[in-house]
Amino acid sequence: MAHNAQADLYPTPYERGNQNQTTAWRACIDFYEKLAADFPGVLHFSQIGISDNGIPLHVGVVSSDGVWDLAQIKAAGRPVFFNNNGIHPGEPEGIDACMALVRDFCTQPERLSALGNTVFVFIPIYNVDGCLNRQSTSRVNQLGPEEFGFRANGRNLDLNRDFVKCDSLAAQLFNQFFTAWDPDVMVDTHTSNGADYHYTMTLINTQTDKLGGDLGAFLRDAMLPKIYEDMAQRGWPTCPYVNPVRTTPDDGIEDFLEVPRFSTGYAALHDCIGFMPETHMLKPFADRYASMRTLVEVVLAFTVQHAAQIQELRRAARRAAMAQRRWPVLWAPDTSRPSAFRFKGYAAVQRPSLLGNYSRLAYDRNQPWERDIPWFNRCTAALEVNTPKRYLIPQAWREVIERLQWNGVVLQRLDADQSFQAQVYRIGTLQSRAQAYEGHMFHDDLELTVHTETIHARVGDVLVDLAQPQARYAVETLEPQAHDSFFRWGFFNSVLEKKEAYSDYVFEDSALEMLQEEPALRAKFEAWKQEFPDRVSDQSAVLDFIFAHGKRFHEPEWRRYPVVGLMD
Repeated sequence: MAHNAQADLYPTPYERGNQNQTTAWRACIDFYEKLAADFPGVLHFSQIGISDNGIPLHVGVVSSDGVWDLAQIKAAGRPVFFNNNGIHPGEPEGIDACMALVRDFCTQPERLSALGNTVFVFIPIYNVDGCLNRQSTSRVNQLGPEEFGFRANGRNLDLNRDFVKCDSLAAQLFNQFFTAWDPDVMVDTHTSNGADYHYTMTLINTQTDKLGGDLGAFLRDAMLPKIYEDMAQRGWPTCPYVNPVRTTPDDGIEDFLEVPRFSTGYAALHDCIGFMPETHMLKPFADRYASMRTLVEVVLAFTVQHAAQIQELRRAARRAAMAQRRWPVLWAPDTSRPSAFRFKGYAAVQRPSLLGNYSRLAYDRNQPWERDIPWFNRCTAALEVNTPKRYLIPQAWREVIERLQWNGVVLQRLDADQSFQAQVYRIGTLQSRAQAYEGHMFHDDLELTVHTETIHARVGDVLVDLAQPQARYAVETLEPQAHDSFFRWGFFNSVLEKKEAYSDYVFEDSALEMLQEEPALRAKFEAWKQEFPDRVSDQSAVLDFIFAHGKRFHEPEWRRYPVVGLMD
């Protein structure tokens, strides 16, 4: 495309400098506000809320016909392409590339016209707190730019782990924004770290099997090959995100399993095709910037061309979800179906460390190589569950209910007390991370038992019927074993704690009576003594076992998962 002199009137900080600078937050917002004022028929730019540090969070909309109203756009069924930038402000090339692209929409009529009916929606800087925390040292292994923002937000949270739990105000806004606009395709811009190799651009996509159905097959068989082809033709050969199956890429790479805490995994809950481009940290910032802009343009062009097909595949996925009763909730790499990828790498060598008495890994750029390596780009369901027709959520769990609402899940409030025969999970053993993970004690290796019980629901409790388009979000957050369920993030931790205790000198007599009155307890106790004979001499261990397993002082709420399933 020919140079447009008018664009020179709106240079970005990257373009004004030495191609090793990224914009600061204030300069970025001023840039867009000037564009919006000068090109009111192209760009609408507005604040949608504030961050945890009270910094405004903005959204921009580019439309070829000057229609910005969300209701009008959705009523017309127009395609929506979403570009998210600056979730990690230390990985900033997407921030600068988006500025230049939006400027060119404003100043180059032919580029704007090419959007057709598609609406380009963008967040210029998502982690505004981190963008204001500027320095030059926090990205340990990265070449440039000269100064950049910090990965975490004002609460020291990584926002690319926050899409389900929504601890941050930014994520709470994002959930509602994303649901309202319901984009068909999303590109969330990043910079990678890890191995060394030839490529400037690597790509994470919504995992195709996890996305599922015809939509996932379309992404795998049509969209991704075209993206890789077009990137190579435009001078930026691209490879899948380099996630080695062992130490180096030599032995193969596997798709990054982007579960819902990550942007592309969250997009999948909404049947949206998501991309997370990861430019290589060891390439010059100018190359990273140029390849990022090219990637966004390539994905956008494909979206515009195939928008009707993508939209229909998304509608079909939601129709299928409304009738689905067996759901995969855990995924794992499928090592039985490797593909091959022609990879350009460097020799991995071991050299003596200058720090200690050991060998260290290095990549020798004087020894380049090119060959096919295994690419494990398929996943398989590691756990499937039979879901109910409806979930019942007690109104006391308002944090869970509001997150469902933010994501468009249709809820029904009971208008009268009611009793249900329900499928109830009882929580057995689980492992929790020894250290906090993103502000939570994340639960792993959960064991459940299933029981049928009579549940007495109160007026105001919430029913979630799965015969609705947002069924997938409901299932993958409410089924406790799912990768990023609300339970695993600790939303229901209080049910794991027994609330009453005993005085040992009194409970000794009660425990003896319980063993005489409850044959099932007596049998469990005898088996426990056989399995753990060393604990029989420990008064606390003996009394704790009887107290926990007996009926007399049973607490029904203890270790009962509060969200229950209604099967009919």
